[in-house]
Amino acid sequence: MWPLYAAGFTTAFGAHGIAANLGSEDAVTSLLVLGGLLALYDGAEVLLKPLFGTLADRIGARPVLLGGLIAFAAASALYTAADSTAYLWMARLGQGAAASAFSPSASALVARLNPTAHGRAFGSYGFYKSIGYTLGPLLGGALMWAGGMRLLFLTLTILAAVVALWAALAVPRVPPLPKTRQTVLDLARRLLDRSFLGPTSALAAATAALSVGVGFLPVSGAAAGMGTLATGAAVSVLAGCAALVQPKVGRALDAGRLTARRGILTGLALTATGLAAATIPGVPGVLAAAALIGVGTGLITPLGFAALAAATPTERLGQTMGAAELGRELGDAGGPLLVAGVATLATLTYGFTALALLLAIAPLFVLVGSRTASFSRKRQHK
Repeated sequence: MWPLYAAGFTTAFGAHGIAANLGSEDAVTSLLVLGGLLALYDGAEVLLKPLFGTLADRIGARPVLLGGLIAFAAASALYTAADSTAYLWMARLGQGAAASAFSPSASALVARLNPTAHGRAFGSYGFYKSIGYTLGPLLGGALMWAGGMRLLFLTLTILAAVVALWAALAVPRVPPLPKTRQTVLDLARRLLDRSFLGPTSALAAATAALSVGVGFLPVSGAAAGMGTLATGAAVSVLAGCAALVQPKVGRALDAGRLTARRGILTGLALTATGLAAATIPGVPGVLAAAALIGVGTGLITPLGFAALAAATPTERLGQTMGAAELGRELGDAGGPLLVAGVATLATLTYGFTALALLLAIAPLFVLVGSRTASFSRKRQHK
């Protein structure tokens, strides 16, 4: 499992380590260029994750995992070898495409290798991924200070190559399972079923709140007179809470002390409360929002993936995880856009309120209307 945790760390560190430091790169000459480079990585993930998830079901998740990690190392090496704006664009596109391959494959392998302990497995996987999100901006900034963007890309090249070698040596071969023929209509039915829509909507909502918290809580903190170090500490509280909660939640699910449905609903309520707390002026509002959003998203993430794994036929895990990752990417982009749009028309307070209302209402219609069995850990496809 450790190479899979390292793969989760790699994709998170690669995404946030570079994104948080692109603005200081000389090749980024305008906000339009910065936006384009940020969108390039996420856009590749939105388009390709479902495709690579389906490929993992067809040929096996392990080859897709290894191929994605090798491709990520090669894309990172591209900019390391040639420091130019054109190569920066190509490297970022290549990284996004490669992450689209090994991220859903790693999730599928986590589920396949832990058929009776989805909660613990996804809790630990989420923990190390959260560590990548937390440390990415900090380590990326330190590497930028020490040697510029090329050193950061070189570090990612070495990291991805080492994880690929580790995975090749340690991750067992998990052959693809025989599957019945699936039509487009069958796929549509499965993806529109509440056993998929419920957890995926919750994961998208959690990712939206996490992205908004990381991006906009520092703005609220600055308005309250907090310095850069203090606002950075607030974001670290958010990420730290999300990371620490996930393994405990996973173990509670496996032990039967918590159901996925109840935990997801609790996580949504906590996250919505955290966004509401962000409307409170001053330092207390910022810190309360960071802690509540962190704990709420930490509850939702492992439970959402565990619920998806439990409700999905084993031979379709890659496809399901790829589609679920697409939902998370849409939340990652949609949350900040919603808050920024409302804030532009009114104030940031109204932006936080709008997302809080969305989290409190929209996913609940999907989750409350589903049967408890849809969120149980028992596989219904056997």
